[in-house]
Amino acid sequence: MYIFDGRITLEDRPLLEEYLRGFDYKTSGLSFSSLYMWKKINQFSWRQLGDYLCIAAADNLEEEMGLSFMFPPLTKSGVYEAEALRRTIEAAKDEFESRGEEFVMMLVPFHMVEIFDKLLPGMFSFEADRPNFDYVYDTRELIELKGKKFHGKRNHLNYFLSHYDYTYEPMTTDMADEIMRFIDKFNERKALPEGHEKELLEMEKEAMADVLMHLDDVGYLAGVIRIDGKVEAISIGGQLGNKTVTVHVEKANVEYRGLYQAINNEFCRHMASHVKRINREEDMGIAGLRKAKLSYNPIKLVEKYIVRIK
Repeated sequence: MYIFDGRITLEDRPLLEEYLRGFDYKTSGLSFSSLYMWKKINQFSWRQLGDYLCIAAADNLEEEMGLSFMFPPLTKSGVYEAEALRRTIEAAKDEFESRGEEFVMMLVPFHMVEIFDKLLPGMFSFEADRPNFDYVYDTRELIELKGKKFHGKRNHLNYFLSHYDYTYEPMTTDMADEIMRFIDKFNERKALPEGHEKELLEMEKEAMADVLMHLDDVGYLAGVIRIDGKVEAISIGGQLGNKTVTVHVEKANVEYRGLYQAINNEFCRHMASHVKRINREEDMGIAGLRKAKLSYNPIKLVEKYIVRIK
């Protein structure tokens, strides 16, 4: 369900980025590149309510699809003021309830919990949302893979480098058809039965087709690895503030040992070497994904909270 009237469009990018860049939110979801990529899957909508901009979403990644929630209100000035914040939250709550939806804020970063509790003490309850914590890494570490903690990753990467001739290229819209064929084959290898996960793959495929046509318009950072001239791995990310790049999508043909390590390494070298940190988003509570993200030795997790009015 779309709660508000505004949509995530290229035309509205300047306005949205005034608010997205008005405060250091630190979370992967609060960047235009992320909002644009997943705008249909998560039914993002927005409205300016008082001094702040509110973005609502539907959590369509779970089996029980459609839970509506709101990101924390966004400030253009970098400042939050108690009564202005109260008015905005109460207006958003009224909007949710007028549509028969419970008002809840999700993906609220830890430092905003402190702001909310200080400005409006006793108004909220806070619940840590571990499946949605972001994993943040040191860019230089992911490039160099030095030391014992990266021994396994380095071995896989070295195997790939010694066994395959490949090229790394920046992704362009001219590659769209070829990349969509790669995504089709990637999805076919999963051989998923009919059901929710397969539906999500189809929704993701639709999102990727749109993204590939607007790489430059949105400002995506993206690259591919070719083996024998064919695209066998892709990585797509976006800028998050001045010091971080978020990796939104990473896919590789698992038939090539070390290819996942290679696309991660090449992306960091070519697309993200100008920043200090890489945000590889959340694990969504999936055990295998959590294990994989921890194996790259994050320097920190960005904690996020579910916030309700008491």
